[in-house]
Amino acid sequence: MDIQTQLFAEIPASLRRPVVTEWSRANKRGEAVASFLEGPCFDRQGRLYVTDIPHGRIFRLDAPDDWTLIAEYDGEPNGLALHPDGERMFIADYKQGILALDLASGGITPALPRRNSERFKGPNDLVFARNGDLYFTDQGQSGLHDPTGRVYRWRADGGLDMLISNGPSPNGLVLSPDEEVLFVAMTRDNSIWRVPLMPDGGTAKVGRFASFHGISGPDGLAMDGEGRLMVSHASLGCVIVLSHQGEPVARLRSCRGPTVTNLVLREGRAFITESSTGAVMVADWP
Repeated sequence: MDIQTQLFAEIPASLRRPVVTEWSRANKRGEAVASFLEGPCFDRQGRLYVTDIPHGRIFRLDAPDDWTLIAEYDGEPNGLALHPDGERMFIADYKQGILALDLASGGITPALPRRNSERFKGPNDLVFARNGDLYFTDQGQSGLHDPTGRVYRWRADGGLDMLISNGPSPNGLVLSPDEEVLFVAMTRDNSIWRVPLMPDGGTAKVGRFASFHGISGPDGLAMDGEGRLMVSHASLGCVIVLSHQGEPVARLRSCRGPTVTNLVLREGRAFITESSTGAVMVADWP
């Protein structure tokens, strides 16, 4: 089943910055990148937030044509996740680690900038469990040539567990509805890994749940109400919906460019970032 997306919003020309940044030198061969939207996330008031990685910015969309710069700082923010208190969003920042954004003031504070006094490789995305545990990926520049990407669980009691240490570019992640399995997008492996979460806090029998093709790979993930896994693919120009057995059952096709990087579900709709054009697309998804 193919579903066509529609344009929901696009970053205004006044907010685009076509300049070379440290991020674009490393990830876009030194191109001047005007924006690279990621991390769509809603607050409890139904307002949509997105990150702009190369320029260290976080925007709030009160309406499709109403963009507010909430924060700008020396960082490279990627994934966002609403904290259980509803007053903060946590940020997976490639440059600065795990940060906290105060939604009322726009202030940003370190939450977990380092581990044992060492910087992370480069956090990419994050998700909260119902008990307050935070799962996040530490991607860096890992890949098949250097499968050293990590997946962490930062427990609500403060403990930090490394669940995966050999990931070829761990990116988006999402928990199963029963929170017994963590799904992780391994971008440079062009696959989704299934990570069982054991009762003793560890993991075992990690396997490849689904495989794809293309010059990039899977990016942000979401789980719908029926337990179907929704995979943003950063070069195929779509969100691929997978059954419980990892079989494709639908595709949400980009109405803009091919760089589909992330999505969030809300009230029967999927909101999807297309990063190459600075757009947020929308499609109905029950």
